[in-house]
Amino acid sequence: MSGTGRRAFLQQSVTSVSAGAFAGLPAVNAEDPVNIALIGCGGMGSNHLRELAPRRDVNLSWVCDVDKERLAAAVRTVTEGSGNTPQATGDLRNVLDDNRIEAVFIATPDHWHTPAALLALEAGKHVYVEKPCCHNIREGRLLLDAVRRTGKQLQVGTQSRSTAFVRAGIERVRSGEIGEILVAKAWNSQRRGSIGRTQPSEPPERLDFDNWLGPAPAVPFRSNMLHAIWRWWYDFGCGDIGNDGVHDIDVALWGLGVETLPARIACLGGLHFFEDDQQFPDTQYAVCEYPGAAEGGRTKQLVFEQRTWSPYVQEGYENGAAFYGTEGLMVMGHTKGWKLYGPRNKLIAESTGGMDLPAHHTNFLQAVRNHQLTTNASVQAGVLSAGVVHLANIAARTGQTLDFNLETEQITSSADANALVTRKYREHWGTPKGV
Repeated sequence: MSGTGRRAFLQQSVTSVSAGAFAGLPAVNAEDPVNIALIGCGGMGSNHLRELAPRRDVNLSWVCDVDKERLAAAVRTVTEGSGNTPQATGDLRNVLDDNRIEAVFIATPDHWHTPAALLALEAGKHVYVEKPCCHNIREGRLLLDAVRRTGKQLQVGTQSRSTAFVRAGIERVRSGEIGEILVAKAWNSQRRGSIGRTQPSEPPERLDFDNWLGPAPAVPFRSNMLHAIWRWWYDFGCGDIGNDGVHDIDVALWGLGVETLPARIACLGGLHFFEDDQQFPDTQYAVCEYPGAAEGGRTKQLVFEQRTWSPYVQEGYENGAAFYGTEGLMVMGHTKGWKLYGPRNKLIAESTGGMDLPAHHTNFLQAVRNHQLTTNASVQAGVLSAGVVHLANIAARTGQTLDFNLETEQITSSADANALVTRKYREHWGTPKGV
């Protein structure tokens, strides 16, 4: 896409999708439950099922997972919560072939997020997809284009966007209460466990490992690859910056008010604590610059810190975001609350609260029912936060400061780094077109 197209779409995608792409499409009858399916019944998928099954405004018609034990557990959760037994499958194509399904929730490993979402959008389904919404920068572009082309709703699973205390805090920041925000910081500090060292082995009988791999390169099964541990491997995850960190990055970008990917990125990081098979940094410090994003053409900056071996609070919160304005400061803790400081460090206001997943579900379902509404965590927002994740990981992986061309969506400072803007795919029915 051309530079003007890239910038215009990132700035106008929400408006164009809500006002234009849905024109002439029938809205779902507000009195009828929305027929939905869940793809990926693991940790976050199970959380979705527990919240969605008792709701009277949805019919959970399908559950899908490549692990037979998780699939059986998902059927029990839905049956106990709703009184109805869903259809079950290990192949998401069976879900997408069902014309009754209006929306899908995708809670697979990261490498399946965009491929599954693209297939669902093309099949005429609305999509709720877990974060990060894409496994690489190129996939983010394909996802943006697909939402615009199909006119379907997409919600990214960054539920802070629908959480009352977060929305209230961001409103105060964006309204200018602490002046102009020139720098935002996000951090992820917690104690993770070692994944150990293993050798290739046979996958368990309950697991359709080839289907789990999907369009990713075919590699041997290892016992410390899944479940959940996939996020520490390049082929399948995005590290903890793309797991928990992306929540805080998303909030930081929201308050910072930038509407493009960064143009310059530096990141130092590596395995400074763990001695195991994981490939992503356990210690990471990234700085992203957005030239011309502030008043008068000044540069805005995003900082990200990560220590997955250090469960100690900084600025009062273990995970969070801070906004540095010309007239004050806000510090916000993930799932905790925030404090707003004015001149001379005077505490002006504070709030507490918890994360609200049901509200995020409700926002998505309302947007499915009423095509004039928009999702709180739009595809635009999801691609911008995921893009920071990917660029920071590339900078850490290559040890280089990156210059990113917003027009071409290419890294111009290094051919080796630019090769990581996309990824290698194998021949597979799930491989996205155009990668």
